[in-house]
Amino acid sequence: MQLIFEQSVPGRQGFKMPVSDVPAKTQIADRYRRIKECAWPQVSELEVVRHFTKLSQLNFSVDSIFYPLGSCTMKYNPKFTEAVARLPGFADLHPLLAQLSDGESLAQGALKVLYDMDRFLSEITGMDDFTMQPLAGAHGELTGVMLIAAYHKAKGNKKKYIIIPDSAHGTNPASAATAGYDIISIPTKKDGTMDVEILKKKLNPDVAAVMLTCPDTLGIFNSDIDKIAEMVHNVDGLMYYDGANLNAILGRCRPGDLGFDVIHINLHKTFATPHGGGGPGAGPVGVKKRLSKYLPISRVVQRPNKTLFLDYDCPDSIGYTSSFYGNFAVILKAYAYILLLGKDGLTETSNHAVLNANYIMHRLKKYFTVPYERTCMHECVFSAAQQVEKGVHAIDIAKFLIDQGIHPPTVYFPMIVKEAMMVEPTETESKQAMDRFIDCMIKAADLAQRNPSMFKDLPITTPISRPDETKAARDVDCNFFFDTK
Repeated sequence: MQLIFEQSVPGRQGFKMPVSDVPAKTQIADRYRRIKECAWPQVSELEVVRHFTKLSQLNFSVDSIFYPLGSCTMKYNPKFTEAVARLPGFADLHPLLAQLSDGESLAQGALKVLYDMDRFLSEITGMDDFTMQPLAGAHGELTGVMLIAAYHKAKGNKKKYIIIPDSAHGTNPASAATAGYDIISIPTKKDGTMDVEILKKKLNPDVAAVMLTCPDTLGIFNSDIDKIAEMVHNVDGLMYYDGANLNAILGRCRPGDLGFDVIHINLHKTFATPHGGGGPGAGPVGVKKRLSKYLPISRVVQRPNKTLFLDYDCPDSIGYTSSFYGNFAVILKAYAYILLLGKDGLTETSNHAVLNANYIMHRLKKYFTVPYERTCMHECVFSAAQQVEKGVHAIDIAKFLIDQGIHPPTVYFPMIVKEAMMVEPTETESKQAMDRFIDCMIKAADLAQRNPSMFKDLPITTPISRPDETKAARDVDCNFFFDTK
């Protein structure tokens, strides 16, 4: 496909500006003014429309193809939630309206959404209170660790460490370190769970918290979670739940009932709001009652007469963690999704997510290595170890799938699995869609045995085949867009 600059024909125009009838005047200094004409492509309006329409058709999206990107829950987003987010009563509200002396009454609907989401998420997770401010999962993690730090500081605790398993999302240690803690990593056992015996040795009064994803990035639920929570609480530590994989246990168990004290939820994953392309996301943080007073301001509070207001009288709060009240449109979409499904519907989402992942694992375990062969939760992890013996790596299989019209699964994560391929089908995919993916994976395994050299040129259906991705990231030429010479 040609670049739009390559379609340019000198003198061709899509529109003509009228001749100016006022004297030209500028305040821009000569040294900042362009010396030569901007090198825009010279194309017609029709050529512009066709070009960008074709570009949009090159996108890989869950609306058009199977998207098994593990640990990221790239599931279908029902379109009615988009319509809800565009309702004028929500979309046209100014974010400062509720703070005006005469504006609070005009924002009761939006405040009700925030208040109800606090209550919904508290009930779903077993927590007592939530903040909607964090703008993404990692932002939620940082907020959660800041709450943990505030709790220990108020108690006079001199805590130094946060313990994290080696199977964790990479943002966990990054968030903890950003908040000022040193990290202790605990290795994974052969069954895919954190080694509790090593944890016992590492636990001490200097440990502020343990951060766990449950089920973890291997798709495995840790059945020792209650024992771990008791051990951590015995040294006055807190349990942090990375809620990225909450969609695996919705309606089945609540992190707060398992011993967790702090949790963040990726609304843009668990509750079907758009995810990817850099956002927007939402990462609300929930806490048990003893940490509630440290939550960010402002808090949405209900008066006895059922009206709502923003409460800033929170002297122990960690303060603002974002502007206003979070990514409100994302929260609104998740709110509509929860209302649509209800308790039974949310439980069914986890039922189908787990069933689908186990179906794929069972069908493909004859063709790819399963490093932890046990019942998984919402995602399963394979290794291309067998294929590597023939010179075919996980990245090669990913490129093969692109040519099959399927977005590749996550590769090389979790990092504790060599040649990892993490597959998450989500609850929204049909058996027929998964069977097509499975057939393509079997075809890849067969090709790796018969003709492994075929993979080196894949994909062949895309405008660019095998770029040097590291070089592309390092050497992008921004001057291409800003020619001022």
